Amino acid sequence: MADQKKIKHQSRAKRTRSKLSRVANGRPRLSVFRSAKNIAAQIIDDRAGKTLASASSLDETLRKELSKGSDKDAAAKVGKILAERAIKAGVQDVIFDRGGYMFHGRLKALADAAREAGLKF
Repeated sequence: MADQKKIKHQSRAKRTRSKLSRVANGRPRLSVFRSAKNIAAQIIDDRAGKTLASASSLDETLRKELSKGSDKDAAAKVGKILAERAIKAGVQDVIFDRGGYMFHGRLKALADAAREAGLKF
């Protein structure tokens, strides 16, 4: 059962990324990883194969502020810090890669906070 869930998640993520690659027009990809206890996001330049900026609820600066890394507040703070780091690295326009996750809850909180902090997608 767990293997089947993993396979389905991977196929959803692959389908999402293939659609994004067609419409990206060279924009970096904001990729999100969500686990039961934490959330992480990174901005990836697929052409160069490099990570331009990243943030996680496991970052030392955030761990002190957060009571837990698996709620909407943590996701919003990760999104805000990621946007600040991306703008510092010279990136403003990105394309949002939700992977195999639904766009609601923690993912939506992260995306909204990143938009408020200056990222455009």
